[in-house]
Amino acid sequence: MNWAGAMPLAGLTGGVLIGLAGAIMLLGLGRIAGVSGLAARAMGIAPSGPPWSVASAFIIGLPLGALLIALVAGTPATRFPPSITAIVLGGLVVGFGTRMGSGCTSGHGVCGLSRLSPRSIAATASFMAAGFATVAAMRVLGVTW
Repeated sequence: MNWAGAMPLAGLTGGVLIGLAGAIMLLGLGRIAGVSGLAARAMGIAPSGPPWSVASAFIIGLPLGALLIALVAGTPATRFPPSITAIVLGGLVVGFGTRMGSGCTSGHGVCGLSRLSPRSIAATASFMAAGFATVAAMRVLGVTW
């Protein structure tokens, strides 16, 4: 762990902004700010949910917000798997899991936990446990990037 490179203020700021976005969506529109559901609605594969324009604006705003921060604060250091196949496969598995779990980390982990939803507590515990197990298995197998 590189504690010297930790950026707690940036993490706190990001967390506050994510919580604020979730609160605005819930209080302003009565909708949960679950990114997988909003993406499905924006792509036209979810028959219900917020209006298409709202879902599309939210999804388009995610990379634009990241771009704005990168322009203002500089591009953060990132590391990705060396294989595009691993990235695509990981994205498909995550997408499948969000549909099976009726939501993603933002819907369950941010919005659901804040409402003390039992379903979201179970979902968040499940995907956190799966994430911990995956990292542990990768370390045991010596998989890094």
